[in-house]
Amino acid sequence: MVHGLLWLPLLAIFFGLAWAGWNEYQKVQGYGAWALQYEKSKYDIYAALGYRSGTLTWGKPLRKGIEDRQVMDLTALKGIQLRVDGVVVPIVDPPDRGQVIAVELLPLSGGDLIQIPFVNIDPAIEWVNFLQAKLNT
Repeated sequence: MVHGLLWLPLLAIFFGLAWAGWNEYQKVQGYGAWALQYEKSKYDIYAALGYRSGTLTWGKPLRKGIEDRQVMDLTALKGIQLRVDGVVVPIVDPPDRGQVIAVELLPLSGGDLIQIPFVNIDPAIEWVNFLQAKLNT
């Protein structure tokens, strides 16, 4: 009886991890279906981002799909920059890592800056370079 009680917390942890894995799998499946319509897309735990024909779409990936979806045309932007830990950093010499990483969109209208969060710096740099090239064409 004592051995059974000792294994009970491990069984609960196993089921919790199985549920978390299934939940993440559902998010990735939803993202995969969503991303098919875009020329370039990215997915991480913070945001899903897609680019098609001069239009950016981003939102928070959830099991039921992409929530809080926002859309912006590149012609409405005056610039794109990389922000790491609250500081705008140059693309040519970025830090190796950071706690808070975001691609920042600067609207022409002078409104609020838009930040799209990233988990890692390398994909963020790749997106900044890609979007700046599209913005300059």
